[in-house]
Amino acid sequence: MINIVIFGAPGAGKGTQATLLAEKYDFLHISTGDLLRQEVSLRTPIGLRAKAIMDRGDLVGDDIVVQLLHRALQQRSTHPDPDSQEDPWDVARKGHSRRPEGCIVDGFPRTVQQAQTLDFVVRRLKRTLDLIVAIDVPRDLLIQRIYERAAVSGRSDDTEEVIRHRLELYDRQTQPVLDYYRLSGRLTTVDGSGEISQTNSRICQVIDQMLAKEH
Repeated sequence: MINIVIFGAPGAGKGTQATLLAEKYDFLHISTGDLLRQEVSLRTPIGLRAKAIMDRGDLVGDDIVVQLLHRALQQRSTHPDPDSQEDPWDVARKGHSRRPEGCIVDGFPRTVQQAQTLDFVVRRLKRTLDLIVAIDVPRDLLIQRIYERAAVSGRSDDTEEVIRHRLELYDRQTQPVLDYYRLSGRLTTVDGSGEISQTNSRICQVIDQMLAKEH
């Protein structure tokens, strides 16, 4: 079992790649962006707080994101036994009879402090965070992709002003996370400038190599 973070700037394709990898390897997929948008759509107290922040293009506070992430990591089976003492990561995905081979997180961490928090949460669950895959995409292509996504999704956080603000914020606050993971030897960078299938193939090669070592 391996646990992975998919890392990259807005528009790098983190969510798309994480979804494909979750299907291929039967990973538990946790997207903090999806968790936040779900809270927004349900108009929960957390969602209402998060929406105002997301609409400005700012990063949602650690208190909100960590709360949602921790809750997601502690999911049980689709028909949980409240008295069960099973491993909180022993999650039976709908339609699957066995537990996932691991967990893949996208959209988190975005700061060094969040990276340290994630390491702490994972250790508390007696797991390890084994691999960070950074998807590298040129800036012009990132902007183009986000514009195209905005035309399809109509997301309120994909306006031109917000896009540029988010990329500036990424450079300032999130890039140091790469150094944090690089120092621990867990970081692998892949070229994400090609087609989705090409990027996916590159990531799969890295994961396959790690799985081969486990066996």
